[in-house]
Amino acid sequence: MKKGFVYLVGAGPGKADLITVRGAEVLKAADCVIYDKLANPALLQYARKDAEIIHVPKRIGEGSCTQGEINKVLIEKALAGKTVVRLKGGDPCMFGRAAEELAVLIDSGVEFEIVPGVTAAVAVSSYAGIMLTDRQYSSQVAFITGREAEDKEGTNIDWVVLAKFPGTLVFYMGMDTLPSTAQKLIENGRPADTPAAVISNVTFPTQRVVRAPLERISETCRQQGIQPPAIVVIGATAASDERFDWFMKRPLFGRSVVVTRDAAGNADFAAKVVQRGGNPLEFETIKIKPLTDSNDFLRTLARIGQYEWIIFTSGNGVAMFFDVLQNMGKDARVFGSVKIAAIGSRTAAQLGRFGIKADFVPDVYIGRELGRQLISFTNLRNRKILLLRSELASNELVEILAEAGAQVDNVAVYTAMSAKSDSAWLAERIGEGTIDWLTFASPSSVDGFFERISIEAVNSGKVKVASIGPVTSERLKELGVAVDVTAKEHTLDGLLDAIEEAENIK
Repeated sequence: MKKGFVYLVGAGPGKADLITVRGAEVLKAADCVIYDKLANPALLQYARKDAEIIHVPKRIGEGSCTQGEINKVLIEKALAGKTVVRLKGGDPCMFGRAAEELAVLIDSGVEFEIVPGVTAAVAVSSYAGIMLTDRQYSSQVAFITGREAEDKEGTNIDWVVLAKFPGTLVFYMGMDTLPSTAQKLIENGRPADTPAAVISNVTFPTQRVVRAPLERISETCRQQGIQPPAIVVIGATAASDERFDWFMKRPLFGRSVVVTRDAAGNADFAAKVVQRGGNPLEFETIKIKPLTDSNDFLRTLARIGQYEWIIFTSGNGVAMFFDVLQNMGKDARVFGSVKIAAIGSRTAAQLGRFGIKADFVPDVYIGRELGRQLISFTNLRNRKILLLRSELASNELVEILAEAGAQVDNVAVYTAMSAKSDSAWLAERIGEGTIDWLTFASPSSVDGFFERISIEAVNSGKVKVASIGPVTSERLKELGVAVDVTAKEHTLDGLLDAIEEAENIK
């Protein structure tokens, strides 16, 4: 039997792209991933599709796991010959009970590797602008647990020393014990007006920062409803210049933005929302179904070199086309001297991934403009043109090209089907008024969305609606949905630009 191996991997402080390169590498190789409550589930995108995924939350309440149960699963999977990643929030060796897991691995003869991660206190410095050290007034940092083992006799925390510590105190897992922590420090000589800060959900779009003097920090957090997970910082650095906080000044920080594409498209769009500080909520409205096994497509592929222009109108169409080529052992050479047009920059970029530089990209990224501008760009009379696009696309582009004398073959490479994902949670949040924006990137996503969410709920609520372009906006208006913004540039980035502009005007 193959010998198993365990990687203890630091998942980082929360934001998925803050995992280390090494951490992402071993996730890709894992047969089994065992992840805890503080590890962002978005990290599972790095895992293989066939990897076994096991969630082991160590929290109070139903569904939580004891450390003993986690150790048992870890050993069971490793002794079965699997490559196991134990994904732990932050750094596995910083208040992460790594020693207990390593001990059972050693006792069982299982080899292991520890992959460090960005610990939450370091993320606080970077993402909240609260410097843990400062050459003028803090040259030391102490990391302290806010929650010692429940079965432990006595304490290892020396409150007398900490009260007099001439630097920054950082408490992990310290929200529940914050009142007693502040009281013990003050009783042992720490000035009651010492600056203190509590940072919850570090690196997430829901990050919050509360500052107050030590004697009032617990009550201030209670009044503002701060919940774990959170880091407590006590000392002069807690009063750092608030201008250092770049993250919470991001244009969409704290805004809840619903993305409504297919699963893969949602993941791509969600990453863009996160980069702008927003909180993406993924709601799958459509599923993309390839049509590249149809006789129509296969016959077209066999004579593809006979065309003078091939037009791609979406990244999905590009991806589907090249999947077929690769499966057939072919590549971009099938195009020969055929010229390529792409409807926009993202479609052109997708072509670039396969070594194709588009010969023509219009200034405005909609079908009719592609047709009009291509006609101005070159003579299309009697030219053979192939459109590779969605089965649901309108005939407008075909008609414009045909009127210019082109011989047009319109071939579907994919279609969009309504997805049937759960919608109750989204309907509830729209009703509560906790969603800021609904985004739509195609008419098919509009149709898929309103099959499950009522138009009345959207129009009567506080939520705003953003559309990627006039075609999508027209479909929304046909259904009676009020459109708040339509992107000037008909791309996902243009859609977010339009939302930012609307937020700035507000």
